[in-house]
Amino acid sequence: MRKLLKTLVLLSLGFWFLLVVIPVIWLAYSSFKTNEAIFADPWRPPLLSAEASVDNYSRAWSKSHVGTYFLNSVVVVSSALFSTLLLSAMAAYGLSRVRVRGRRVIYYVFVAGMIVPTALTLAPLFELLRSLSLLNSLTGLALVYVAFSIPFSLLMLYGFFASLPEEVREAAVVDGASEWQTFWHVFLPMARPGLVTVAIFNFLGMWNEYLLALVILIEPEKQTMQLGIANMVVALNYRSDWGTLLATMVLAMLPVLLLYSVLHKRVVEGMIMGAVKG
Repeated sequence: MRKLLKTLVLLSLGFWFLLVVIPVIWLAYSSFKTNEAIFADPWRPPLLSAEASVDNYSRAWSKSHVGTYFLNSVVVVSSALFSTLLLSAMAAYGLSRVRVRGRRVIYYVFVAGMIVPTALTLAPLFELLRSLSLLNSLTGLALVYVAFSIPFSLLMLYGFFASLPEEVREAAVVDGASEWQTFWHVFLPMARPGLVTVAIFNFLGMWNEYLLALVILIEPEKQTMQLGIANMVVALNYRSDWGTLLATMVLAMLPVLLLYSVLHKRVVEGMIMGAVKG
């Protein structure tokens, strides 16, 4: 029975793998084909087609302003991700290690932020950013990403810091280290697997986010990658340029695939460590 169950699980995973990977592979090699080749023989790889072309990528990067969208996303996501990791790690360390009255209440207040639906915050968020002169700015969008990411990040990192041995902190205090030195030089390196896990999940959420960017960013030159893809889909109603759209989607997926391919082993390790305490 166990062998049969294991076989069924492996078959299910293999089917799911094919279901996910085959469209990605088709998207990748179709991005090198012209519109005529895509419609004439959509399943033929470009190496077997005389109409293969790399013009889709150059046209997407320059004429369709994908380069601007890509750089905007890099600036917003990198700054928001760094701020989220730093603030969440500091809060998780303080709430899990510093013995102060009411720290559990503070922890639950932070985590309660995950309950609020994003759609309910759009109207007050729009007015708040406009009053602070942060509307239609990459800085405003990055700050919003930080605010929405801290509850989840704190929930994850709290378990990591709580699972680390208290004896290490006591030894650092005995050696004369301050609270900041203990956090920065001792606990933060030890929590690296957790930081990597939280970074990957936050990167995926920020890079693929659409709704908040749609509300906050108005001018086209300040829009992010997902808004750029949406603009191209709308433009396809007037002109058929599917090769450029497919090339843009490949460019949007590349950072995610590269990051996960490099750090995927850390994800499982970090999730296991974070599940020790919560």
